[in-house]
Amino acid sequence: MTNGAATTAGLDARLEQYRVELTGYCYRMLGSSFEAEDAVQDTMIRAWRSFDKFEGRSSLRSWLYRIATNVCLDMLTAGNKRARPMDLTESTPLARAALSPRPDNTWLEPMPDSRVLPTPADPAEAAVAKESVRLAFMAALQQLPAKQRAVLILREVLAWKAAEVAELLGTSVASVNSALQRARATLAERQQPGAGAAVSDPLDEEQKKLLDRYVAAFEGYDMSALTALLHEDAIMTMPPFDLWLTGADDITGFMTTLGAPCAGSRLVPVQVNGMPGFAQYKPDPEAGGFTPWAVQVLEISDGRITGFHCFLDTQRWFPLFGLPLRLEAESDQVEQGA
Repeated sequence: MTNGAATTAGLDARLEQYRVELTGYCYRMLGSSFEAEDAVQDTMIRAWRSFDKFEGRSSLRSWLYRIATNVCLDMLTAGNKRARPMDLTESTPLARAALSPRPDNTWLEPMPDSRVLPTPADPAEAAVAKESVRLAFMAALQQLPAKQRAVLILREVLAWKAAEVAELLGTSVASVNSALQRARATLAERQQPGAGAAVSDPLDEEQKKLLDRYVAAFEGYDMSALTALLHEDAIMTMPPFDLWLTGADDITGFMTTLGAPCAGSRLVPVQVNGMPGFAQYKPDPEAGGFTPWAVQVLEISDGRITGFHCFLDTQRWFPLFGLPLRLEAESDQVEQGA
C-alpha cells in the first residue's frame, strides 16, 4: 500500500468511527431515517474533501458535528416538520375510519437502534440515548425551530458544555442558554402522547412476559387477549395513513374489519427507536408464505401497551432493518430442510 493510499484508508477509518453517533444526531435533527443517512454521507464527503483545512483547533469529533449541523440546518430550511398522525388530526372513531395517505415527507420515520445508538460503557448513558430516539421525544423535537433543536440535542442528549455548543454554532454562551430555555419551555407546553412510555434496559421479566403475550395474541388474532394487554387510552397509528385510533375497542374493532387480512400474521422482533418492536409479515394468499406488512413500534407503561405504531412502507423499512422481503410458510421450511 502506498503512503497516499494508507493515508486515505486511515482517514476513512477515523471518520467512519463517528458514523453511528452522527447518524443518531442527524436523525434527531431531521426526523427521517433516510435523510439522516444522506446527511451523514454528505458530512463525510465534506470532511474528506476539506480535511487538509482542518487545523486541529477543535477535536475531529467536534469538527464533524459542526459540519453535520450545517448540513442538517440546510436541509431544514424548507421548514418541513415531520409528524405523527396525532400531531396532525383528531382521533377518528372506528365508525368513521378511512385510510387517507399523506406524502412520505409528512411522517416521522422509524429507525433501527443499531444505526443510531453507539454502545457506551455506562448503562445510564445508554438509557438516555435510547430515550432520546423514542417516537414521543422525536415528535417533540420536531416542534422546535432548527437551531433550538440543535442546542437541545447537543446540551441535553449529548451533554456538550454551553461553550462548546456556542463555538459549534458560532454564537455566544448567553444565546445558547437562552435557546435551551426556550426549547425546554416549548417541550413542557406540548406534552406528546407516548411521553410516559417506559421500558427497562434490558427488559425486565414482566416486560418480556408482556411482549410474549402480545406476540401470542397478535399471531393468534385473539382480540380478547389483545384487549387485556392494551391500556384503556392506547393509541394505534399507521403511517402513511393519517388515521389514528384510541382505546382497545376501536383498535381491536379496526383489526377485525379493515385490518382483517392481518389475521395469521407472523412477528419477528426488532429493536427500533429505543423501544421493543416487531416486523409484521402477513399471509400471502396468492404465493403462500408471508409478505412484509409493517414495522411495529410498541410503547409500554405500567405493564400495559400504550402505543401501537405501525409503519407500513415496507419496501423502504424492511431493507433498512436488514429484514427479508418474504417469509416461507413453516411447512415449506420443513420440506426444504428435508
